[in-house]
Amino acid sequence: MSLRNLPLSIVTAATFSLAQGQAPAGAGAAADFAGSGLHWIDGLIIAAYALGMISLGWYYRRRQKSLDEYFVGNRTMNPGLIGVSMFVTLFSTISFLATPGEVYGKGPALLTSSLSIPFYYLIVGYLIVPAYMRFRLISAYELLEQKKGLSVRLVGAVLFIMLRLTWMSLLIHLSAQAMLLMLGLDQDHLPYVALVIGAVAITYASFGGLRAVVITDFLQFCLLCGGALLVVITVTVRLGGFGWFPTEWSPAWDTQPLFSLDPNVRVTVFWSIVSGTLWWVCTAGGDQTAVQRFMSVQDVKAARRSFLLNSGAGILVNLILALVAFSLLGFFEARPELLPAGVDADRVFPYYIVHLLPIGISGLVISGLFAAAMSSVDSGVNSLTAVVVTDFVGRFRRRALSEIARVRLSQALALVIGLVVVLGSSFLVGNVPGNFLEIAQRTLHLYVGSIFLLFLLSVFVPFSTATGTIAGALSSLLAAATVAYWGALNQMIQDLGWIPLSERTGIVDFSFQWILPVSVPVGFVAGCLVSLVHRSIRKEEREE
Repeated sequence: MSLRNLPLSIVTAATFSLAQGQAPAGAGAAADFAGSGLHWIDGLIIAAYALGMISLGWYYRRRQKSLDEYFVGNRTMNPGLIGVSMFVTLFSTISFLATPGEVYGKGPALLTSSLSIPFYYLIVGYLIVPAYMRFRLISAYELLEQKKGLSVRLVGAVLFIMLRLTWMSLLIHLSAQAMLLMLGLDQDHLPYVALVIGAVAITYASFGGLRAVVITDFLQFCLLCGGALLVVITVTVRLGGFGWFPTEWSPAWDTQPLFSLDPNVRVTVFWSIVSGTLWWVCTAGGDQTAVQRFMSVQDVKAARRSFLLNSGAGILVNLILALVAFSLLGFFEARPELLPAGVDADRVFPYYIVHLLPIGISGLVISGLFAAAMSSVDSGVNSLTAVVVTDFVGRFRRRALSEIARVRLSQALALVIGLVVVLGSSFLVGNVPGNFLEIAQRTLHLYVGSIFLLFLLSVFVPFSTATGTIAGALSSLLAAATVAYWGALNQMIQDLGWIPLSERTGIVDFSFQWILPVSVPVGFVAGCLVSLVHRSIRKEEREE
């Protein structure tokens, strides 16, 4: 067997072996629908999907002759494809499972984050994109060096690497956990499931570069939307209509007010909009995965159009996943005997996929779940490789490499980075509190604000200094960590025998929706103050 065919063999064998997992207790109650977990036909569909993605990456491998082609598609990518790719890059299996789980178990208030679109579209489309696209760069962090020097660039690149390595490891870990549940496998199989999820995305991303990533992202977007819609359709058919759609607030849902200044309140409509606006502004303005896509189109208008399409894709997917949650809630209220005891809200969707969908449809929906994982992993690997090659290898290597050598180095680094992510996911212990949604928010929101502040202070604050910019980013990171893990910090202080923070402040645990609204202003104020002090000190030194 040749080495280049090895990934295909691994994926094929692993997928078919995983599809043989036994159904968990309670599946027999659903015998009138599908009953016994995945069928070999479902395994065949999943394997065909995986092989198709790898083949597409191999096809585009032949076109990779320069770094511009490999990382930004020669800056001629279609804005529509880029917009969809940007959305699914920042979407994930966690979001695919978390949104139905959140709406099913807690309530629909978080869906109002879509109302933030006009605010963040104007900020990103008319302030950030024009300012960035004057500099036609591969790595976003090259811009930081041009504005504030090498130290700021390196801080930005390191923070981004930490963000994406942590996020992708957590993503693969939680995706593998969900797959274990659906396949009826125990924890001993976690590394193998993680390997299958990671290997496919890493292989085609390393082969085909951004062009392969964008094309597969579009196909994955169609698959995840179609898979989720199949769940809604099957519930509607089984219940004989749309009687599942809620007409009143479910007793199972939390109280979710329009507005509250109490940080202990988990979700409100107001903070959903504020947090949603800040997240997209920070991500589009500082995350390489987003900035890289702006740089892959021809001009500002195309970049703005791609971002608008990204927002439209977000509305569509959130709507579909909300319908999934509503339909599953209505279905299990009508047929409670089909849901075993102990299946929490985050796991209702995966349980239904495996045990209550017809043969073949289960395979399609699980392929959609795979797609959601791969769409984040492939883009993360490609963007991480771009940063390592541009901000470290290209910046510090004394002897320049030929263009084709740089491309081959990038492909090799993509494989190595992917391997690190898969290994990290296999040994990751889930210590982040909350459901899937909270785990994602408390992890991802740690870094996005601090990275964006490097750009905000460097590009839009004329009096900022390199020292002040770095101080602002680190202050934001510290504030985000404090808010995100306030409950754990409170418990640690209590264990030490000191007065708990909750008794001093009345805050038992901050809502995850407060992470960015607190950390971004804190970092901005700190960055401006340190910059002013630093300028004053330097002025006095010059005068002396």
